Amino acid sequence: MSIAPTCPSQSQRGSDESAAEAGLARRCLYYMSLMRETEDRIERKLYRQGKILGGVYVGRGQEAIPVGSALHALPADVLLPSHRDMAVFFIRGIPLGRIFAQYMGRMGGLTNGRDGNMHMGDMSAGIGIVSIISALAATVPVAAGVALALQYRGTNAVAFSYFGDGSTSRGDWHEGVNMATVLKLPVVYLCNNNQYAYSTPLSGQMACANVADRGPAYGMPAEIVDGNDVLAVYEATARAVAHARSGLGPYLLECKTFRMTGHSAHDAAEYVPAALFEQWAKRDPIVRLEQKMIDHGWDDRAGLDALHAQVRQEVDAAVAWADERPYPDPATLLGGVYDGE
Repeated sequence: MSIAPTCPSQSQRGSDESAAEAGLARRCLYYMSLMRETEDRIERKLYRQGKILGGVYVGRGQEAIPVGSALHALPADVLLPSHRDMAVFFIRGIPLGRIFAQYMGRMGGLTNGRDGNMHMGDMSAGIGIVSIISALAATVPVAAGVALALQYRGTNAVAFSYFGDGSTSRGDWHEGVNMATVLKLPVVYLCNNNQYAYSTPLSGQMACANVADRGPAYGMPAEIVDGNDVLAVYEATARAVAHARSGLGPYLLECKTFRMTGHSAHDAAEYVPAALFEQWAKRDPIVRLEQKMIDHGWDDRAGLDALHAQVRQEVDAAVAWADERPYPDPATLLGGVYDGE
């Protein structure tokens, strides 16, 4: 006697979907919380203690963008983050202690003390992070080159290119995008539109209303996303990645958000109206996700508090580990530098 296969009931499917949504939300909240706690520790403590020298740049209020997008990256993909996309490093498996060692100029950091800042990358298999270039638009032609290599190899891998709104007003941004669209390269462009390019407001550096308006001029699909809603970023990135992986060329996502701090730790952002900070504080991506999780019954306040406590413990341990790493031996200064021999 044969038994017909049973199909899950509608209630079972609904339950499975809800569990998957809850799992995704908790994963997003973990990475966003880890990014904020890490950057708070870097900017508000270690930097002010003199343990970090040079500039410090954080993505406070923008955590939903790197988290919601990088979760779609497959091991063969290559990511080119900006200085406000810290969560990309966590999602790609870089140990937290190595991040702090990097910022503190210690051995164990990604450059082993040769840089005490966010200029770090790791092109190891399964990680695939290209080091940050200070002039963010300069990474866009690099992303096109990476995508060309991926295409040439016949893979379905994708390059994730992150930048700010100001980058889209530079010539190298337009050159890189033009090359990618003409050759139908597999690039997902993610614009962190945080309303300010250093101290220049968006209206002062572009006449079009949206960064996304620039996409169609190159024959590239583009859409605007609520950059403070991590699940919206996740859904939009899924569409963009599917487009790029299928050989249809690049896709532009303009993630509208706000920089809830100065350009860097030394910038008081006095040029930003206080009302804007107050307005955007109500749209904090972490608070919004927490409220959604509670409203949908995916978690409760005690569970969320426990997650944040776990994150603080992880950061404490990572800082302690990094603080014990030695500074590099000056005798190794020229190690790894090409000298023509």
